[in-house]
Amino acid sequence: MKCEVEFDEDGLVARIARASRDILRRAGAYVRRVAQRKVVTSPKASQPGSPPHSRRGLLKRAILFGSDGDKSVLVGPGFNFVGPSMSAHEFGGKYMRERYPKRPLMGPALKESAPHVAKMWKDAVK
Repeated sequence: MKCEVEFDEDGLVARIARASRDILRRAGAYVRRVAQRKVVTSPKASQPGSPPHSRRGLLKRAILFGSDGDKSVLVGPGFNFVGPSMSAHEFGGKYMRERYPKRPLMGPALKESAPHVAKMWKDAVK
């Protein structure tokens, strides 16, 4: 009995790259949705340590995600929409001569969604 096996390395690499792009986009969208759900539309300021409130819902709409291909994905509030104010909320600090306590949003959203994102990679390459 004779057996011959061919291995298509280029085809496998292409499938892995395509799966990585797809999973990263889905993961970015998932983390974005989790972060958006954490933001409450309210005229009152949120308590220190809890996610920031948005008076008119601009913060929810400002959370974006983008992927550079099959390497990484970036999720967070767009600077053109909310400017440097979110940095003061996320990490605590000064903005417009006022001191802001920490009101993290993206860190907790990523921690909450990490188990689900890990499951997305299961059986990604078919």
